[in-house]
Amino acid sequence: MKNTATGFARLTAAFGFSVKGLTQAYKSEAAFKQEVWLAIVLLPASLFVGDTSLERALLAASVLLLMVVELLNTAVEKVVDRIGEEFHELSGAAKDIGSGAVLVTIVLVTIVWVGVIFN
Repeated sequence: MKNTATGFARLTAAFGFSVKGLTQAYKSEAAFKQEVWLAIVLLPASLFVGDTSLERALLAASVLLLMVVELLNTAVEKVVDRIGEEFHELSGAAKDIGSGAVLVTIVLVTIVWVGVIFN
């Protein structure tokens, strides 16, 4: 459904679409569900692990970035599946590249957390 509203009504509708997307991702994607629970633990922990405001921000931002990348990866997978279930080299590559982005982000989260903890 296209959002044709304007002004505050558009913002309200967009917020609703965003919540719907987060809910769908949580219900349908095991990886996103795991990352939500990880964030529930790590976001508050970032307030205690980081010594400076910058460290706390980096710790929290790395976790949130992982969730963003997972959402984008899920979106790519859904669009590819919408196009067709049959195997196609480009479809497989798109899914693999999205998965690679998630892996790179997991490495980033690990580097940031280990770097701050053992600084």
